[in-house]
Amino acid sequence: MKGTRKKGQSLVEFALVLPLLLLIVVGIIEFGFMFSNYLTMTNASREAVRYISLGSTDGEAIQRAMVVSDLLEEERLIITITPAVADRGRGDSVTVIASYQYRFITPILSSVMGGTMNLRTEATMRVE
Repeated sequence: MKGTRKKGQSLVEFALVLPLLLLIVVGIIEFGFMFSNYLTMTNASREAVRYISLGSTDGEAIQRAMVVSDLLEEERLIITITPAVADRGRGDSVTVIASYQYRFITPILSSVMGGTMNLRTEATMRVE
């Protein structure tokens, strides 16, 4: 009789702890996807600013950023280049900012965090 009570107690404890464990695992998985998107954006902004620093046009740099970030949805990725072409010359710094609206893939975190999170990366180089 005592062995049965211990098994029941373990089952109740597991049932109480399981939702917390699942939330932690889901959070880790979601963070992995979000961090992967952030790294992709960082690479895209670096590629774009490198293209501009070597003399490419803004359009070519944005196209290169889109190619590099093929894992992201293009309509949610915004590439901003400053300063404008007319305001930059040889030796000036140029900055590329990549903004992306990340959508949570798990319904639990989506409801807790509001559905989306804005990710932003920035890369700066000097025009050669």
